[in-house]
Formats: sequence, C-alpha cells, structure tokens
Amino acid sequence: MTMKQSAFGIRHLREALLGTAAVIGIAAIPSTAAAQDAAGDAGTPDSATAAQPVGNEIIVLARRQAETLQEVPVTITSVSSETLDKYNVDQVADVVSRVPTLNVQVGGSGSGGQLSLRGVGSSAISAAFDSAVAFDFDGVQVSTMRMVQAGFFDVQQIDVLKGPQSLFFGKSASAGVFSIRSADPTPNWSAGGKASYEFEEKGWTVGGFVSGPITDTLGIRLAGQWNKIDEFTKLQPDTPATNLVRGQKNVVARATLAWEPVVGFDANLKVQYVKNTNDGAIGNDDIYCGPNGIADPVYLLQGGLVYPGGYDCNDHDGLYYLPDTAPPLAQSVPLATGPTLAQGFNGVPFGETEMWFGRLALNFGITDNVNIVSTTGFLDLDATDVDNYSYGGTLAPGIPGGAGTSDPRNTLKQYSQEIRLETDNDGPFNVMFGAFYEWRKFLFDTSQQGVNISFVAPDPITGYTFDWDKAQSTKTEATSLFGSIIFDVTDRLEISGGVRWTDEKKTSRISVPYVHAFLSATPAFISSGFFSGPIEFSDKNWSPEATIKYEINPDVNVFASFKTGFKSGGIDNSALPSNSLLGFNDPDPAVRQAVADGLKYQSETAIGGEVGVKSQFSNRDVTLNVTAYYYVFDDLQVQNFNAQTVQFITLNAGEVTTKGVDIGWGWETPVEGLSLSGNIAWLDGKFTKSFPVGEGIDLEGRDVARAPEWSGNIAADWSIPLGDTLELGLSGNAIYSDSYYAGNTLYEYIQDSYVAFDASASIGHPDGLWKLSLIGVNLTDKLWTNTASGRPFLEPGVGDDLILTQNRGRQIFVEGSFKF
Repeated sequence: MTMKQSAFGIRHLREALLGTAAVIGIAAIPSTAAAQDAAGDAGTPDSATAAQPVGNEIIVLARRQAETLQEVPVTITSVSSETLDKYNVDQVADVVSRVPTLNVQVGGSGSGGQLSLRGVGSSAISAAFDSAVAFDFDGVQVSTMRMVQAGFFDVQQIDVLKGPQSLFFGKSASAGVFSIRSADPTPNWSAGGKASYEFEEKGWTVGGFVSGPITDTLGIRLAGQWNKIDEFTKLQPDTPATNLVRGQKNVVARATLAWEPVVGFDANLKVQYVKNTNDGAIGNDDIYCGPNGIADPVYLLQGGLVYPGGYDCNDHDGLYYLPDTAPPLAQSVPLATGPTLAQGFNGVPFGETEMWFGRLALNFGITDNVNIVSTTGFLDLDATDVDNYSYGGTLAPGIPGGAGTSDPRNTLKQYSQEIRLETDNDGPFNVMFGAFYEWRKFLFDTSQQGVNISFVAPDPITGYTFDWDKAQSTKTEATSLFGSIIFDVTDRLEISGGVRWTDEKKTSRISVPYVHAFLSATPAFISSGFFSGPIEFSDKNWSPEATIKYEINPDVNVFASFKTGFKSGGIDNSALPSNSLLGFNDPDPAVRQAVADGLKYQSETAIGGEVGVKSQFSNRDVTLNVTAYYYVFDDLQVQNFNAQTVQFITLNAGEVTTKGVDIGWGWETPVEGLSLSGNIAWLDGKFTKSFPVGEGIDLEGRDVARAPEWSGNIAADWSIPLGDTLELGLSGNAIYSDSYYAGNTLYEYIQDSYVAFDASASIGHPDGLWKLSLIGVNLTDKLWTNTASGRPFLEPGVGDDLILTQNRGRQIFVEGSFKF
C-alpha cells in the first residue's frame, strides 16, 4: 500500500482533447476495435435483435438498432465469443482484463457484488441500491447487482458501453451498460461441446449446444454448462472451519426459439436457468492488519468479550481466515417469512442462488420502413446465504469464533415491457418512439448478529441465537416514455438526439417479527412484532441526449455528444432494528414522516459529454478509436459501514467529476493470422464537493475509489496454418493498472499498480471441428484489491484492520472442444 499521487489535471485533459483533434485532422493514424473477430457459430440474426457480425465488422445495439461499432457515436468495448472462449471467460469478473476502468466485486451480504466504470459505481453493501452500470441481458435491463454472481455461457458478444446511457437504456445506466447477448439458432443443424479441467482451483467444466431449424420458419438452440470448483477459496491451515477449502457449483441452461412465419414478422424467445451453490457468501476477502501489522481481536459486548482474530496478516498470500460460527451463536435461526435454506443452520457457511430469466422479442414490419418492436422480460431470483462477518475469530485452539453472522434471503420478481416504433427511411429523417413499464418486488429478509447477545444466553422465549430477524419488501413500478430522432443533414453530417421521461414509485414495508428478549428489554432496540406500515418514495426525471456526427471519409467518423444520466433513488433496507424505528408507531404523522424520510435516499444524476473519433485505414486492417469525456455526478448514493459501531450510514452526498480519454486500437498485421489489439484509459475522477465520511474526514479533492489514472491492455492472437486440416493458435493478453484508492471511506487503503498476464495455446481443425487448448489466466498469480473497508467488531479508537476484497489467483485450464 502506498500513498496515492494526484491524478492528471486540466492541462492534461486539454492535451488529450488537442490530441483527439489532431487525430481527427490527419484522419490517417492507425487503429482497430477491441474485438475484431466474428462470432464463429453464434447463430443467425433474428430481426428483433439483429446484431450479428458481418465480415470483420462488429455489430452493436447501443442505440437500440443494429449499427457497426465504427459508425455508432458511442464509446464501446466489445468482446467477441471467440475471445471469451480463448480465455475460458464465463463470469462477469473475468471481463475486466479486456475493459480498462471496469471493476467488479463479487460476494458478500447485501447487494452481493458491484460494478463500476471510470470510477463510478454503487455500494456493494446495500441491496437497495440499483447498479450505476446497468445489466442488459438480451435486451432486458436487470438492476440487481447479484447478477455478477450468475455465470454465462454460449454468448455471442459482450458490449461494455461507457458513460451515461439513459436515453436508450433507462434508469440505472448513469455510468454505463454491461450488455450480454446470447447466441441464436443457426440456419443449419450444428452441435458443439467442450470439457475442461482447471489445476489451481481444481475445477471441472462441461458444456455444449445443439442448434438448427425445426421447420422452415422455426429454429431452436439448446445450450447448457455445468461447472464445479473444489478449491475456489483456500483457508489458512489453522482456520477453525469445517471446510478448509470453499468450493462452488454452477449450472447454466438456456433454450432459444426463433420463429419467422411470414415476411415482416418474427419472434425470438429465450428462457434461461442459472443455479449457483457455494460454501459461503464471502469469497476472496483477506485482512490487512493496519500500519502496526498486528491482528486486532474480535471486540464484542462493549468489551465484555474479547478474543483473538486468528488471521496471520499475510494479506496477499491467497489464503484466507473464515471460521465457522461460534457455537453459542449457531443453534437456531428465526423464520420470518417461512422455511428457508438456513433452517437447521449448524454454523457452517453456505450459499445458494437460483434464477429464471425469460425474454420474448417480437418484431412487426408495418411497412418496408416502419417497425414495431416489443421486448418482454421476466426475472425470478431467489438467493440465500449464511456467513460470518467478523472475518475472523477463534475462541480457543480449534474452536471457531465467527460472529456477526447473517443469513440474508434475497428474492426478486421483475416483469418489464418495452414497445418501440422505429423507422428506416431513405430520406433524411428517422425516428424512434417508445414506452417502457417495469414492475418489481424485492424482499430482503435477514437474521443478524450485530450485538451477538447469545454469547450471554439464547433468547429465553424462542431459543433463537440470532439477535433479530428483519424483513423488508419493496415494490417498484416504473414508467418511461422516450423518443429519438436522427437527421441526416447531408450525406456526411448527422444530428441525433432525444429524451426519456421516467416516473418511478417505490413502496417499502419493514417487519421485525423477532428481537432477542435481552435486547428488546433495553431502550436501544424495538420489540418483536414491529411493523412500519408503507414507506413511499417517488421521483420523476427527464434525461435528454444530443449528438452530432461527421463522416470525414467512409473510414473516419468524428462525433460530439451531450449526455445525462439517472440512477433511481429509493428506501434503504440496511437500517438495524434500533429504537430509531419506533417513530413509525408515533401518533404524530410528522414524526412518522420524519422517520420514513430518514430511510430514503434521492436519485443520482449525471451530466456531461464526450468527443471522439473512430477511424480505420490501410484497407481497414488498422483501427483507432479515441474518446475524451467529462461528466459530473451529483447526489451520489452512498452507504458506509462504521466498523466500530457496527452501523450503516446511507445518504446522498457530494459530487464526483470524471474526465479522461479512452483509446481502443487493433491491427491485422501483414503476418498471416496475426492480429494485435489493445485499450488505453486515462482517468481523473475526483470528489469536487464536500463528501464527509465520518470522524471529521471529508474526501473533497480526493480521487474516487477504483479510478486508476492509467490502465489498459494489449493482446496478440496468432492463428498459424499447419496444413489444410490443422491449425495452431497462440494468444496472449497483458493488463496494467495504476494505483487507486480501494474505497470511498475514511479507510485510505491504496492498491499499488500491477501487471497481469493471460495466455492460451491450441491445436485443432481450422473450422473448429475439434480443438485442444491450454489456457492460463493471471499467470503470475497477482492478487489485487477491488474494495477495502473496516473489519467489523474492532475496539473503538484502537482497531485498524481492513477487509480487502481481492480477485481470483492463477488459473490453468486444459480443454477439449468439438463442433460439427
């Protein structure tokens, strides 16, 4: 850990803008897109989602219509199915090696993860927050950040759209969009499969697909993958835990039907099932023992009980200390909303997530140049896990001291409907008008041990050993109307713009059916049976956008955009059942309203713009795309955790200004089969207004978390023919990141700059009929910190240990695949 140096200033931004202008002026500097390869057997396009590569062009849906990556005036990094397969990428977190400034955290209670782009994201603690980087699955927006835990397979393409995208993707796309498009049925029958073994984590993966036409008008694609990892997280040998290695299992299955009964109408239905089981919600979370290098004890009951933390303070050795629950705390779990997977909990952490996802896309051709597109989405998610958030503790040698146990159950049901009317005229004007509706119900039900009072005795009435059980359900209804226009002023000059209006209402209800009798007998806590009644939140937003694009020549486009973003506000679901909630039962409506308002956080907004150039030359063998941007994010949604008081603080605070440059390039070299590509990101993200984080500390003027000044990657792919029926494949990717703060809190942990390497080698048939591969990910076994926060249950004024959420270490795969 080092002290962070100041990032680049206005002078550097001016240089970047001038550099961009210079590129525009000469219009002949090398370049390529981040993903030049076509999806090998991803399927044929249905017109409801038409977005297949054509030749070596990359097709994207950034403006809800099929456009090439080089033509669309949006900053995008695309990753093809071929690249995903080369490096065995099947998790959201694995994509960071191809997208500079993308940061992914997986695991933990609350939201279950977080995504950030260009230093802007959402808290990984709160399950109530929407993601600032929207998930788009086959055209359906999904707000829950637990989607980072869902694996993917049989993917046609991943697109990461940077900057606010509210016009076309709606609320909760204030920092960008992470879009996954799965493969579609093929025009001819085909099948394929693969099996791999990973040596470091000891994992097996088996998957395959079958695809083809059932009739002349109906196609089908069935795909599935099974994955089992025995040693996903390795614990210190002396950890008092039943499982000294934590494993996980993943199942992904998808069915796709594409139907085109008549000219002018087609339908595409996708149904997907995902299941993940694991040995605990906490993944690769290590402990930094502060400047003194000494493990702080677990400090409970205001110092009435203190025992050793147990961990060895080697915070980058890939071994973690995650004990089982202390025996006095692991006897009985309250059941607020009926039986759950936590029933019968015996102190051993576990987790299970199940998800059903469905999408129906309909395309009606009213005339040759007027279409109506309907997209219906459905999501049903049920996740339960139990883990100990003391992140340490041993009562005696071999006796676990895990405290702060939580067993959150997250359920989400979401229905969405979008209808768009779009034109494709030969004339200068084309328009798109649409409407969107979303209904969502989210339940966050958790038993917690924030005080750990059952070290004294279980609840004398029920025998429960948890401190309380709290359930909070939130219903959301959102309606949007949006429209955009594209005006071709000349053959080369295009002006486009539009606006989205959003009206969102949320209603939340808090129930606390159980509070340990020892706690409810004090004035600090409410009693069992508490119910808040409805808590209402509503907001309306206008999100305009405007872009001007000019084609210097068929291979060079320049653009400038004004954009706004909007991330929904809402009602916090992390409030503990303290006496602060008693105001809900006060006869004075003003008091009840004041308590409700204290749980609300307002919407987060973004405004700014970007200028860019997208260019190709040398017979389109070279591509260079450059974007300079400047955005201001206001009313940031923040949730901090005070590790000493064990309290959550949720608020809107401050302002963040981000400015920087994104560069994507590639080169199809004269050497047969050899291509080079890469990305470079230059980022200055700072708190530009007061941002208090407690204890008199204000972050104004400091860099935001996960915002390295420089980051990037460089990749090489070489296909070497060895005759007509044999091909050797060699690929490599190196990533670099500057140092960055690991959290927007008073704990100033800084991740040093780092370099990591991936590589793969394969031998097989040129058409992919068979292939054997050796794949290495993070070959140097480099561990870096994504987020840092205070460890719970520290002695006030003394404890300084931090939780470091880290990436996965080295992975070495051997894989065999076939296709016919």
